[in-house]
Amino acid sequence: MTQPVIMEILGIDIGGTGIKGAIVDTATGAMLTERYRMLTPHPVTPKNVLKGVQAMVDRHHWAGPIGIGFPGLIIEGVVRAGNNLEPSWIGVEVEDFFSKSLDVPVYVANDADVAGYAEALLDPEIADYTKVIFLTLGTGVGSALIYKGQLVPGTELGSLYFKGDILERYISNKVRKESELSWSEYGKRLRKGLKYINTILSPDRIIIGGGISKKMHKYESFLTLPVPVTPAKLQNTAGTLGAALFAATRIKLTVK
Repeated sequence: MTQPVIMEILGIDIGGTGIKGAIVDTATGAMLTERYRMLTPHPVTPKNVLKGVQAMVDRHHWAGPIGIGFPGLIIEGVVRAGNNLEPSWIGVEVEDFFSKSLDVPVYVANDADVAGYAEALLDPEIADYTKVIFLTLGTGVGSALIYKGQLVPGTELGSLYFKGDILERYISNKVRKESELSWSEYGKRLRKGLKYINTILSPDRIIIGGGISKKMHKYESFLTLPVPVTPAKLQNTAGTLGAALFAATRIKLTVK
């Protein structure tokens, strides 16, 4: 007997500056509500982030399953690292924390991983490439590796050692703003960072995601690499969509 399919999931994308959420039809990948954004509470402690997530749940009058994209490395449900996380997150069993606090099933994965997963699932062009690197350039640098259309979770390319520091402190959008870089200056920086990634992983395509992908026309002329560099088709909605779609796979929903 075919089991009934629950199609609607609240997808929540937790970022360093904002928490975004929408109800998603996981059978089609369409958002059923307008994506809502609120500021991430600071300091970004478990208690404060929970308040933000609860506010998102309340705004949507939601009592069903939730998928969350979280800005940290999660291994077997436990937060292990995160360049922009409060230390109090390390060691937290994050799914258990949110599920018990919200009293609904909550499924959590790295924010860049779920955004990359959404791109792989909803952008048919990705199937034409063997190895794709997806990068989110925001407060930090998140990454996802898509190999033959499948997500390989747990990459942390923003933590690569680069120019005496880590890569995200050279090419993140936060660094661009704080250093008051022009688009040409930023584009040249980004080109160096992407060339470094290309040397290590040799992808067939690099996709730029996050809010800055909407402004890629201002710096893409500087991204001269031996591999195509393109903006994310889903732009900064990928995290919200991906969080819901990831949850769908975890609870064995039908995802087309």
